[in-house]
Amino acid sequence: MDAFDFPPGFALEANNLAIDFDGVIHNADKGYFDGTCYGDPIPGSLSALRELSKKYRIVIFTAKAKPNRPLIDGKSGTQLVSEWLEKYCVLQYIAEITSEKPRAILYIDDNAFRFENWHDTLVFTETL
Repeated sequence: MDAFDFPPGFALEANNLAIDFDGVIHNADKGYFDGTCYGDPIPGSLSALRELSKKYRIVIFTAKAKPNRPLIDGKSGTQLVSEWLEKYCVLQYIAEITSEKPRAILYIDDNAFRFENWHDTLVFTETL
């Protein structure tokens, strides 16, 4: 099985492109702040979502969508993210919003490290 093979029964997920929300689509420069989606779009993110959705099933992953997260103004994190995406006219390009790391052909995340080998990974973690 190569890197892009999916197990039987998961062929539809082979077209998923998983994109982190905060720091990749939404400028979360204040951190958690008050739990809302307060930031502006990251430059280029909205047009990228529109373009990528032509070829991929876009899945947004975010800690905001965790079910045990407190409600903000009576709304779940998933509702807040949906409203933010709708405000910027891109909700229709999103197939799913989840707190879980979905099966995907590629993950786009601002807090990622590209794994090549354990030696380099350990060296990198020493710099944190």
